[in-house]
Amino acid sequence: CEEIKEQADAIKAGLVNIYITPYDIMQMSDIIFSCVTDPRSAKENVIGNCGVVGREGDILDGKGYVEMTSIDPQTSKDICEIIKSKGGRYLEAQIQGSKLEADKGSLVILAAGDRSLFLDCQSCFKAMGNTAFFLGDTGYATKTNLILQLMKGIALVGLVEGLALADRCGISSKDVLNIFKLTNLNCDYLTHKADLIVKKDFKHVEQAIEHMQKDMKLTLDLSDQLKQPLLMTSTANEVYKHARRLGYDGHDASCIYMRTRH
Repeated sequence: CEEIKEQADAIKAGLVNIYITPYDIMQMSDIIFSCVTDPRSAKENVIGNCGVVGREGDILDGKGYVEMTSIDPQTSKDICEIIKSKGGRYLEAQIQGSKLEADKGSLVILAAGDRSLFLDCQSCFKAMGNTAFFLGDTGYATKTNLILQLMKGIALVGLVEGLALADRCGISSKDVLNIFKLTNLNCDYLTHKADLIVKKDFKHVEQAIEHMQKDMKLTLDLSDQLKQPLLMTSTANEVYKHARRLGYDGHDASCIYMRTRH
C-alpha cells in the first residue's frame, strides 16, 4: 500500500527493496515473513494469484516461511503442509503485544513449527521483541496466542463495564483510575486502556476492535471443535460485535466503552 511504500522510501536508499507480489519476495529471499489481517489473507499470500507457491511447479528448496498473522491452528497447519510440500520450512510466530509494544521493540513472540527456522530467525525476533518462545509443533503457538487474546478481551470488557457503572453512579472516572492504579488490579494493559477511555481517545489505535473481535471469534471456533464451553468469551464477543455494528471499526478496542456507556 502507499503508506508502506512511503515508509520504505523514507528509509535510507538501498536498505529496503519493494516488491509487488509475495511471489517476487519469495524469489529474492531466504526467509519470508507474513503479517496480514486475517486467516483468509494469510492463505491467499501463499496459494493465491502470484502467491508464494501460486505457480505450478514452484519449489521453495529450503526457504523459510514465517507466518505472523493472528490465525487459527487449522489454517496454520494448512499453510505448513503447503510450504513443506514445496520443500520449504514453516514457522508460525504469533505476536503478543500492541502497537505500543511494537514501537518499543518489546513484543513477545510465540513460535511453533520448524525449530531450525526458529533459530535462524533469532536476530529478527530480537529486533521485534524482548522474548521469543518455541512451543513445539505447528498449532501450539496459534492456540496459545488465542488463549491470551481471550483473557485480554474479557478483561477489557470488565474494565469498560466498571468505568461505565462508575459514570452512572456519578463517580469521576479519573478518581476510579487513580485508585485502580494503587491496587493489585493495576497492570500495563488495563491501565493504558483505562487512560484511553478516560481521555475518550479511541482513534489512537493500538489494537483495532475488528482485530480483537476476530481473535475472539477464532477462539470460539476452537472451543467448538474441542466442545469446551466459554461462556464469558461468548458474551464478550457479542460486546465487541455490537460495537462494530455501531460503526466503531478502525477504532481501538477500548471503544467498546462508548457502546456500553450509551
